[in-house]
Amino acid sequence: MGRLFGTDGVRGVANADLTAEMALGLSVAAAHVLAEAGTFEGHRPVAVVGRDPRASGEFLEAAVVAGLASAGVDVLRVGVLPTPAVAHLTGALDADLGVMLSASHNPMPDNGIKFFARGGHKLADELEDRIETTYRSHASGEPWDRPTGAGVGRVRPYEEGFDAYVAHLVGALPNRLDGLKVVIDGAHGAAARVSPEAFARAGAEVVTIGTDPDGLNINDGYGSTHLARLQAAVVEHRADLGIAHDGDADRCLAVDATGREVDGDQILAVLALAMREAGELRGDAVVGTVMSNLGFKLAMKREGVELVQTAVGDRYVLEEMKTRGYALGGEQSGHVIVLDQATTGDGTLTGLLLAARVAATGRTLADLAAVMERLPQVLVNVPDVDKSRVASSADLAAAVSEAERELGETGRVLLRPSGTEPLVRVMVEAADIEQARSVAGRLADAVKSALG
Repeated sequence: MGRLFGTDGVRGVANADLTAEMALGLSVAAAHVLAEAGTFEGHRPVAVVGRDPRASGEFLEAAVVAGLASAGVDVLRVGVLPTPAVAHLTGALDADLGVMLSASHNPMPDNGIKFFARGGHKLADELEDRIETTYRSHASGEPWDRPTGAGVGRVRPYEEGFDAYVAHLVGALPNRLDGLKVVIDGAHGAAARVSPEAFARAGAEVVTIGTDPDGLNINDGYGSTHLARLQAAVVEHRADLGIAHDGDADRCLAVDATGREVDGDQILAVLALAMREAGELRGDAVVGTVMSNLGFKLAMKREGVELVQTAVGDRYVLEEMKTRGYALGGEQSGHVIVLDQATTGDGTLTGLLLAARVAATGRTLADLAAVMERLPQVLVNVPDVDKSRVASSADLAAAVSEAERELGETGRVLLRPSGTEPLVRVMVEAADIEQARSVAGRLADAVKSALG
């Protein structure tokens, strides 16, 4: 039986993989594990619970709230808000834990549960493992120790959460956005109200698309994984830029005034230079992953900013930032973490800071993003191979060395075993897209030959 907790909580098809019974059981288990760890000692525990607009979030939220309250935890229901809002409110309200129900950019039938510790930080792996072990033991029949009478948790809506979070976002800006026209694509998700409100309060003229969630349309043709509508809207409305969120708004991609995509690496490059100018880029370093575009690495080197690279996944970026005290990190996908303002990736905050840089400099987003040249990148998945031998195959090592010699300093090769599937990912960057495709194809063949 595989581990329930993945890199971003527990996810699956709602009411199939992720059932109401599981949501309730995991919530009770989380309350018991945190109580045993001393988190609740000396006071009555409080949890913040939020969700994205998926239809399944309605019954899953009810199950989570019931589980927590039955375990003696008071619950503040904040309703539909982004994942980073739940993290922020967990910290701002000094709550003992936070729970977010969302499957981020996944299709509508999926859903997920993510737990936050006190302060709004991701739970440690050890605590997730203990929650899973406790949940499984009780799912097989072991009885719970249940409070009664006044010991049960109380539940109330916390409608103030929306305004508190928006105020936090606007307060984090170095300058206002007056004079900017911004198109916001809310992916019919958790940022549908928050993001337009925050940009408007900061002074921008706001045009919205993808901001009419009905429980069924989240991520459907809109958002950071479907940029075409945003690109068209930015050009149509002659906007200065466009901002696209995913379903739970922990990520952000952008579009410049010409309709061209500005990805997470480019956003990081712009923010890194802005923060260094303001004296906020600790260590003159930014944290990315091994998938960061080579153009980003070359640009940061040219600008005197160190790029520290981690394994793929925003959790690894965050761990490195905390360990080494860095202020900025993120991924090409648009997960950007500004640690002085947020404990997790925050798409609305990222978009606001990007727009603030445009407003402060008077330069276009295209001009700012041109600090780096995004080199062509080709990714090929090679299935049904022994991914465990990627690092030990001499034949594969020889093929990689030959490819690296051909690419020289203007290209890069990365072979990465998938963390969830029986396949190897071959990534090649080169100055020319045809060369990248050619080298990637040859390496994919070499992976099949050596590991098949």
